[in-house]
Amino acid sequence: MGGSDVTNEKTIVLAGGCFWGVEKYLALINGVLKTQVGYANGFTENPTYEEVCAGSSGFAEAVKVTYDGEVLGLSELLDLFYKVIDPTSVNKQGNDRGPQYRTGVYFTDPADWPIIRGSLVLLSESLSRPLAVEGGRLKNFYSAEEYHQKYLDHHPGGYCHIPEASFEAARNYKKSAADSLELQKRLGPLRYEVTQRGATEPPFANEYFNHFEPGLYVDAVDGRPLFLSTQKFESGCGWPSFSRPIEEAFISKLPDTSFGRVRTEVRSSQSGSHLGHVFPDGPQASGGLRYCINSASLRFVPKEKMEAEGYGHLLGLLAKEEEKALAKGQG
Repeated sequence: MGGSDVTNEKTIVLAGGCFWGVEKYLALINGVLKTQVGYANGFTENPTYEEVCAGSSGFAEAVKVTYDGEVLGLSELLDLFYKVIDPTSVNKQGNDRGPQYRTGVYFTDPADWPIIRGSLVLLSESLSRPLAVEGGRLKNFYSAEEYHQKYLDHHPGGYCHIPEASFEAARNYKKSAADSLELQKRLGPLRYEVTQRGATEPPFANEYFNHFEPGLYVDAVDGRPLFLSTQKFESGCGWPSFSRPIEEAFISKLPDTSFGRVRTEVRSSQSGSHLGHVFPDGPQASGGLRYCINSASLRFVPKEKMEAEGYGHLLGLLAKEEEKALAKGQG
């Protein structure tokens, strides 16, 4: 696919050890348009390979990835990238040792940062050791010497720390469903990545985690009512937490084994939007469940606007729930 035909071309820079193998792996993924190996986030200008290997320039061997955002989501690309790195290793990947082999995710578009932060939080929670992957803005990037570009294509037997099975997995990776550019434009980058591609926003840095105004939380995609404000509670996790949905039929629960863990994913049953996960550590008095939901998957409708926005039929239920909460509090 030519770059001129792409309406949602995006760029991210990924560091994962020796850039020869990382570049080949990423280039095989459906939706990746172009890859370029180079040196990222160092202290000097126009470094040479020898200077980077010496360690004093501060650069990391990295791959600039240009991809089609309509075909491949950033959260998906990061999940695939994490599969070929040791995220707990400092300055070491495979047999490669030195500061130039550190791991990192560097953005050029500030809208990507919440998605990156959320993915790193999920990755960290799945590990038994501290996370060693850098995350932040791309400060500088210099293209590596020409003989490094597409190195393994020109030298098939060349050194590579990534196993062949990973290359095969990248070749076979396919999107499960087609994406809608119109929906991407309507929702914006973060809402789209969360609801359509299962991304997670960063904790304590999202719209509703500490929001307790009376009202209704609806599906950000299609407006279906999902949770009442009376079902929301402070859990300390950094994301909105609810004890239950308005109706069980409004949500779907699916097994989720991503990041090496077994969890239960929660989706909106009508739109199919990814909402978050449900855990068995909620308030026992309210059923014992905690629906941990991304703010980006929700839209809040204040109580005084519910009638005007077509949710007046739920005002009676909200009033009853408020009365119960008041009575319980006074008791």
